[in-house]
Amino acid sequence: MRPVSAVFVVSDVHGHPEKLAAALFQAGLTDAAANWLGRDARLWFLGDFFDRGPDGIGVLELVRRLQVQAEATAGEVRALLGNHEILALGMKRFGSAEVPHDGIRRRSFEVSWTLNGGQDRDQQLLTDDHAAWLCNLPLLALDGDYLLMHSDNDEYLDWGDSVEEINATARADLAGDDLVAWWEMWRRMTARYAFRGSDGAEVADDLMRRLGGKRLVHGHSIVADQLGIEPAELTGPLLYADGRALAIDGGTFDGGPCLVVRLPPL
Repeated sequence: MRPVSAVFVVSDVHGHPEKLAAALFQAGLTDAAANWLGRDARLWFLGDFFDRGPDGIGVLELVRRLQVQAEATAGEVRALLGNHEILALGMKRFGSAEVPHDGIRRRSFEVSWTLNGGQDRDQQLLTDDHAAWLCNLPLLALDGDYLLMHSDNDEYLDWGDSVEEINATARADLAGDDLVAWWEMWRRMTARYAFRGSDGAEVADDLMRRLGGKRLVHGHSIVADQLGIEPAELTGPLLYADGRALAIDGGTFDGGPCLVVRLPPL
């Protein structure tokens, strides 16, 4: 990973490219036309481009355009997979195919996609090129002392014992046509709240002892819910679990801010 002057993170844009563009402009990372202005900064997207909002494809295409523009300077734009990327890709690949299980309720990507705010427009515009780019994204990353992830859970360890192994195993699953493996990836990535409660710091410490990092950063779970306030009242991310975890999902789709957070050196 190349040296940069600053590292920024954003997550859970959920189909609102206009909110993302405004937040990036306010952070000084883009100009008023949403072109890269971040010079030698690195910007991470921690997943969930799709669903709930009207234009997930617009978010995806903005991220990819910024990636190209940043690469032409000394900056970087990188992204992780979120659970809604897996849901959108699973919907595209498997649709209404029923997942084998022991329960009574029917399960399929189509059912879950519908229940979780899937947008017809995104499926209609999701190309094979989009899908290939998404399937090549990692689940986890280490940037300095920060462990970056989408979901606030420790089920990532079911894919391996290191960041590299977890990413390689997940990428191999996404390259295959095993419906059960895809569904299990969606299921694991929907889990949350592992770092809350009295043992949250211990769970976070154990995860970082195994994977690296001194502080983990995640999206997936709306910060306002944890604080017991309305998303519109939120003004910034939440550092919790005795300083081990930083939550950055502002609840953009639910009236909250799109948080673009600069990570300080640890």
